[in-house]
Amino acid sequence: MSYHYLSFAAAALASVLALPGSAWSQDAAAGQRVFNQCRACHTIDEDGRNAVGPNLHDIVGRKAASVEKFQYSAAMKEKGEQGWIWTEENLQSYLRKPREVVPGTKMSFPGVRNDQQLNDLIAYLKSQS
Repeated sequence: MSYHYLSFAAAALASVLALPGSAWSQDAAAGQRVFNQCRACHTIDEDGRNAVGPNLHDIVGRKAASVEKFQYSAAMKEKGEQGWIWTEENLQSYLRKPREVVPGTKMSFPGVRNDQQLNDLIAYLKSQS
């Protein structure tokens, strides 16, 4: 193989890996199925009630700990006070390892480890925002 081909291939791979979630497609319908495990603690309907966790409607782009009348952990309140926004990237890291990203969170969910399921879940959350 020529040096130019290898250089091009390496650059192409680097550009794909640099984009969050780019190696995986997003499927909101599949994400809705992944969200079923979240329903034990969260609602996602517009104007829906809070449950054990806050309502997640319109979460993408929302400031952390900003749902009225929900009692967040001190750790999550601190994230909100720091101006932390639920971007796709922040959702990606938090939903993968909640207690690592926000030590002291009340959320007992262990996280979504499967990359495809995680990307699908975020696609579903975006579709509800």
